[in-house]
Amino acid sequence: MGNCAAPQIARNGGLAMTAHHHNWSASSPPATLKLIHMDGRLEEFTQTIKASHLLSRNPNCFLCSSESMFIDSAVPQIHGEEDLCLGQLYFLLPLSMSRAPLSLRELCLLAVKASAVLKIGSSLRRGKDGVSSVATHRRRCHGPTGNDTTRLELGQSSRRIEL
Repeated sequence: MGNCAAPQIARNGGLAMTAHHHNWSASSPPATLKLIHMDGRLEEFTQTIKASHLLSRNPNCFLCSSESMFIDSAVPQIHGEEDLCLGQLYFLLPLSMSRAPLSLRELCLLAVKASAVLKIGSSLRRGKDGVSSVATHRRRCHGPTGNDTTRLELGQSSRRIEL
């Protein structure tokens, strides 16, 4: 599907969310492409995929790499012709988040959401062949509900991120 390389972004003094890369043993699941939706769903793909495939299903959203998210900077959008890479973590975010710099609070909320979703996803890996049941195509992950749901209003903006 074309070349696929992880973004290499360096910032002096900036904080970024980065995905941790793992070396899988023969008994561990193969690397997958992970996509986290704002509603808490985790999708994993076993092959590279064009961004346009996901963007066409989510017209009011944009894709970004966890490795390109910095405090006080707009989140760079991944364009439709780009390949998404195995072993990388991506977010599908509302278009409204593409226009404003990412705050520390927003970055922290996304990191917490990613951590929770990935923990749930890794606990579902039970296949005999070492392939994640989540990685076969997609699976919905449910986060906390009811009184356990955390809602934070972010400053004076109309953005709300729900964990």
